[in-house]
Amino acid sequence: MSNDLNALKQALQFSPDNIPLNLLYAQSCIDEGMIDTAGEAYEKILSLENDHLDARLGSARVALLQGKLSQAAVRAEQILQQSPNCGEAYIILTHIHINESEYSLARQKYTKAIEQNPSLKDPGIEADLKNAPETERPQRMGIGDDGSYAQTEAPDTQYEDSDDEPRGGEAFDLGLSDFERPKLNFNGVGGMEALKEEIRMKILYPMQHADLFKAYDKKIGGGVLLYGPPGCGKTLISKATAGEIKANFIAIGLHQILDMWIGNSEKNIHRIFELARKNTPCVLFFDEVDALAADRRDLRQSAGRNLINAFLSEMDGAQSENDGVLVLGATNAPWHLDPAFRRPGRFDRTLFVPPPDAPGRAAIIDVMRADKPIEELNAKALAQKTPQFSGADIKAVFDLATEYVLTEAMKSGKVIPLKTADFIRAAKRHKPTTASWFDSAKNYALYSNQGGMYDEILQYLGLLK
Repeated sequence: MSNDLNALKQALQFSPDNIPLNLLYAQSCIDEGMIDTAGEAYEKILSLENDHLDARLGSARVALLQGKLSQAAVRAEQILQQSPNCGEAYIILTHIHINESEYSLARQKYTKAIEQNPSLKDPGIEADLKNAPETERPQRMGIGDDGSYAQTEAPDTQYEDSDDEPRGGEAFDLGLSDFERPKLNFNGVGGMEALKEEIRMKILYPMQHADLFKAYDKKIGGGVLLYGPPGCGKTLISKATAGEIKANFIAIGLHQILDMWIGNSEKNIHRIFELARKNTPCVLFFDEVDALAADRRDLRQSAGRNLINAFLSEMDGAQSENDGVLVLGATNAPWHLDPAFRRPGRFDRTLFVPPPDAPGRAAIIDVMRADKPIEELNAKALAQKTPQFSGADIKAVFDLATEYVLTEAMKSGKVIPLKTADFIRAAKRHKPTTASWFDSAKNYALYSNQGGMYDEILQYLGLLK
């Protein structure tokens, strides 16, 4: 970490809510290649001032740098709804279209960006567009001229409503590529014992005793929202939940739903639910569900509202029964979900996924040590040196420790086993990424805690007994 970045970090300890200081820190993190940390800094700013344009742009850039193109596109679209003349947002969309080999759309967005701000001229973009092939990839997902999705009617070649699967690249191909019955169960997930017990009570026991619940006219399935800091195992525990009850598991990403043609995104989400209904028991897992189920009050375009309404309708089982379909949504920002998703029968059950405690961290360390050249590793000692570390943070510690030893191994040409001291040295260098999330979450838990939804955050922070 550079001296300048370290100085900014120290300054933020004394003035954590200083927005200009957080902006400088976020940009410095990007310059240092600390993309995830930059994203957390921008989220902190947005928790203080939700409409801060520079922070929203920074958050979109971070998503782009992380390769989360759908998320970056959604964020850029929302910026253009707020500020239609924002050239920087058009530049982000330009990069996305170039990555997707959609060069004609990229040229349109780049032209608009330069019209709004000539200083945004980018020789790299211009070279990419100049050298672009004459033919380009079919556009499975696109963004309209005003930066919003689904602004063009589908051509005659687009599929009609039918029971047939969509063809080729014209729409989302459901197939079975993301369809599996996981072998992973709770035994393969280190730590999280309290969370596992909550899942047993709220999810597993009802599905394992379906006849008993049906006798009381209780439906099996429904929706559960998993929320907490990034990197703490929300996806892993979701897959293990499906493995525990030997259910089918379908993981859905935002890019697999959004489509540029009007009505096709709604068709995609209907087909996903239909696939789950035909293969019960089934767990439908929506990662980053806040991007798909954003608060409709923040959306001015009808396309986004229509998709959210379709999602709500499918969760309600308005057209078909959802008995035996468990919908799990994972999010780092539950406060961005539309309130309608919290009503009974939807995501009415919430589970807080905190960073692992010391025994949990030790269990994760024991899982991660497998198949690595380790001479000796005191998992309990390392766990004590990693407070508030997420599972992803512990993996980063393993990676750093490996880098230290690899340097020596390459010099000697021999495999050098890792030791506890290597891991503790790495843990001192790596800082937990959960801290900035709790800084943001605490504000919502203290001042927007309707119905006590965020009481678990306050309990974790020791602010509520």
